Amino acid sequence: MSKKLLITEKPSVAMEFAKALKIATKRKDGYLESENWIITWCVGHLVTMSYPEKYDEKLKYWRLDTLPFIPEKWKYEIIPQVQKQFNIVQSLLQREDVEEIYNAGDSGREGEYIQRLVFMMAKPNPKAKMKRVWIDSQTEEEILRGIREAKDASYYDSLSDSAYLRAKEDYLIGINFSRLLSIIYGRNLANKINEDKASISVGRVMTCVLGMIVSREREIRNFKKTKYYKIQGIFGKKESNFKAEWKVSENSSMFESQKLYNEQGFKKEEDAKEFIKSLAGKIAKIVELKKSKQKENAPLLFNLAEIQNECTKRFKIKPDETLEIIQNLYEKKLVTYPRTDARVLSTAVAKEITKNLNGIARGYNDEETKGFIKKMVDEKYSTNLIKTKYVNDSKITDHYAIIPTGQGFENFNNLPDLQKKVYKVIVHRFLAIFYPPAEYQKIQVNIEVENGEKKESFSASEKVCVKQGFLEILKPDKNNKKGEKAEKDTEENNIEILKNLKKGEEIEVQNYELKEAETSPPSRYNSGSIILAMENAGKLIEDEELREQIKGAGIGTSATRAEIIKKLEKIKYIEINKKTQIITPTLKGESIYDIVFGSMPDMLNPKLTASWEKGLEMVAKKEIKPEVFMEKLTNYINSKFNKLVIKM
Repeated sequence: MSKKLLITEKPSVAMEFAKALKIATKRKDGYLESENWIITWCVGHLVTMSYPEKYDEKLKYWRLDTLPFIPEKWKYEIIPQVQKQFNIVQSLLQREDVEEIYNAGDSGREGEYIQRLVFMMAKPNPKAKMKRVWIDSQTEEEILRGIREAKDASYYDSLSDSAYLRAKEDYLIGINFSRLLSIIYGRNLANKINEDKASISVGRVMTCVLGMIVSREREIRNFKKTKYYKIQGIFGKKESNFKAEWKVSENSSMFESQKLYNEQGFKKEEDAKEFIKSLAGKIAKIVELKKSKQKENAPLLFNLAEIQNECTKRFKIKPDETLEIIQNLYEKKLVTYPRTDARVLSTAVAKEITKNLNGIARGYNDEETKGFIKKMVDEKYSTNLIKTKYVNDSKITDHYAIIPTGQGFENFNNLPDLQKKVYKVIVHRFLAIFYPPAEYQKIQVNIEVENGEKKESFSASEKVCVKQGFLEILKPDKNNKKGEKAEKDTEENNIEILKNLKKGEEIEVQNYELKEAETSPPSRYNSGSIILAMENAGKLIEDEELREQIKGAGIGTSATRAEIIKKLEKIKYIEINKKTQIITPTLKGESIYDIVFGSMPDMLNPKLTASWEKGLEMVAKKEIKPEVFMEKLTNYINSKFNKLVIKM
């Protein structure tokens, strides 16, 4: 009798597939088997690329005359520790009674690579049809859909090509340039860091990220604070006055003056004081009064980079810990696929989103969340997300955003406390998109003060939240409730004062004050913000909307970024403060940076690294052929070698 063979990424996932298929299985050594199905698994990577010495024993030694090493035919081998499981998978793949083989590996580039290596080495039954299961969560419904709609494996050939090329690129750049730079600069490095010997480890993504961290540290170290002096006017009656800031304009007596540090401040205190004297007794008039209402929608949903950054801020944990937590929530059926770059939903998912909401309402026993859902029901908030910014098929490649499935609550109580907290963060970001926008009342007042034939401009603005909307769920930091209340009272009081002003009226001047200000250095990366900077090709962009606009070619992928940070820390190129998660480079890291900067500085350029990533994406989308990418990579390595060897 013919059978179907399904291969998952690990044993726990195999059990979920067995449950979903409702097959009475008997566990055997390394697989499950029923009347119709055989289910087996990898245990991470079973196959790896061979080291250079497997091509030629001479290549074991790091010598200049053996470089660059670019194999014509690539060699792969079984990882010794998992040889037994590979043998089991191979024997199943080759069985004559297997007519369909389902690749149910992790639904991403790396997952595709792991299984393709196995197929390449195991040589499956050539008569069997090869299919690919691609799922967004591990719920029973999604598993069954994935099997039912499994595409022919060839549909994913270009993704596989991209995965093979990514591995070859990292291998070639890592091995060749680590050896070359170690041969040329290893002794100098050892002397500098006071060690007997030292090797230099470089990588396509790793070295670029190190560059970002060292550059930022040096920017901070070399930063010199500069004082400057701002002018503030106090306008209105004694009992109801407000403050407005001076800013230079074309009509100002200070326009293009060398005395200014910037458009809002003076270089010297005495010049600022002299300027204040010139305004004494001068008439002030309101020349513009703008009243407006502003709406702010809930932020987009989480992708992996965003949730990693959020968890670093909230819980002071590293990105790889966050990924591990969300991976566990995914395997427990609580959330959708974690390794995603998308922050929106697909149209298909949006049409059935009430299933997720109903599941949370029924199964999630959290009082605060129940209150938010009750309000949604009582206020009849729409659950139709179509034609909103939260649904966009064009912004989804492999998977949509991370959202709660509304299932898996049978596993919830046994979760560690931190995992429950991370789950709640994901649920609340999800619920927020169904809430109305926050609404603000804003008033902008522009004042002109006569100054001889010139006029000086002062402006004040106030913004107060009049309807919380989604902010009820995504509350700002509540650590300082007293301070928050005092600030809100001040804002509301100022709004009332500004509301009563009229355009064209003259206004009393109570006083002019001098305010000392100083420039501040950029902040260090923490283990979450560096992930966002990697996603945005080297820029740490705090503004969410802007971040979304410039997204395109990042450094690394959602699946690999946390591992890069982990590796840099492991090889002692960086240190991460456990309490704050702030990242600083070590002496060794800075020394490596100097070596790379002096020899092949483009390795430190985020744009170059992002362009390689973009090239891999183009291969996956069939926009360029794998041979074209490989040729460019080979040319790059050869040209770099020629330049560096000439320098010696």
